[in-house]
Amino acid sequence: MPDTIRTRSSQDAVLPYGVTDPLLWRAAYDVAAAHRADAEGRCSSLLCARRPAPCAPLTAARRAMRLAGDASRRADDGERAGGRTGERRRAA
Repeated sequence: MPDTIRTRSSQDAVLPYGVTDPLLWRAAYDVAAAHRADAEGRCSSLLCARRPAPCAPLTAARRAMRLAGDASRRADDGERAGGRTGERRRAA
């Protein structure tokens, strides 16, 4: 058995803030990386046979990446970053 190690692009990617399911996010990231559009606007994956981008796997991967995060947590954190809104909340 060859002693080769396959690396995936998601191993080097930094998880965005708010991701609650890193395994789902990294799997979706790898699918999205494999299905990027080429210069002609077609999917570069051999599985898609040069269909127009975005292909179904890329669309599903983007959706999975969104679902892997906690949107409500990001909205709350954005509100707190504003300063006064978070302070009013604590004072109430």
